[in-house]
Amino acid sequence: MKKRLAVVALGGNAILRGDQIGTIDEQEQNTTETLENLLFLINEGYDLIITHGNGPQVGNILMRNDAGEHMYNIAQMPIDICVADSQGGIGYMIERMFRNVLNKYGIEKNVICIVTQVVVDINDPAFKDPQKRIGKIYTREEADALKADKGWLFRDEVKTQGGFRRVVPSPLPSDIMNVSIINELARKGNIVIAAGGGGVPVYIDERKDVRPAEAVIDKDLASSLLATLVQADEFYILTDVPYIYINFGKDDQEIREFLNYEDALKYLNEGHFAKGSMAPKIEACLNFIKKGGKKSVITEAFKLADKKYGSKITMEYEDERR
Repeated sequence: MKKRLAVVALGGNAILRGDQIGTIDEQEQNTTETLENLLFLINEGYDLIITHGNGPQVGNILMRNDAGEHMYNIAQMPIDICVADSQGGIGYMIERMFRNVLNKYGIEKNVICIVTQVVVDINDPAFKDPQKRIGKIYTREEADALKADKGWLFRDEVKTQGGFRRVVPSPLPSDIMNVSIINELARKGNIVIAAGGGGVPVYIDERKDVRPAEAVIDKDLASSLLATLVQADEFYILTDVPYIYINFGKDDQEIREFLNYEDALKYLNEGHFAKGSMAPKIEACLNFIKKGGKKSVITEAFKLADKKYGSKITMEYEDERR
């Protein structure tokens, strides 16, 4: 009998929480607490593929780039290398913490991290309209100098009421390298960590060579694509809210615990989900369901073992309410 396979995307407060400064002790503790909640899936017989975000971490790497260049004349590394750095560092931490969690509960499983390249189309419209903010906040003078020196593009940082941040393209993921190996390892019972931070962005040139793309890929969309390509049964996005809400933050906000594809799409099109936070998660879940996935779940890690956990999106309403 074929075991069930779940792809679980760690995000929100799974690794770093908003009120923390990001020490390794904080990140290791958060990661351990999150991973303990995944034992629910292991105990129910699921094989697992883990993905993760890298927003704060890759931002720190980019700022170290800046500091190294200005203080010691160390050459800056491009975004693809920075994403790969974050994949290695965060993946190592997740792997080590997961091994310790499994040891605590007497579970014997291999855990392996794969630095994953995710393919994008170099002709994606996103390359002509960069929107994704990365790195530190600069003054206008600094931004102008960097634009002249490096060709970087900047936009006003409205949230902090001043300053400018570099913007880069965020193209759609189209394929994932080594996906057959990721699938094979997971189907054999190994816990695989892959596609961290949306994956290292690459494209295929006219000679079929793999080239780096100066871009970032949405973590949830890449995770959804991975879940589709490995034909996962279920796709989980762990974030810092327990449910999907409509009218979120308003007096009439409502939980939507069970959604079918059509209703979730309707709420998305009506603008109920913020573009920079919940909307990409809903889109990722809808993509997975549309392409054959059985169930998507958006929730907090700490509600996974709760039989009434999170908000589920399926093609049709589930008759059985867990």
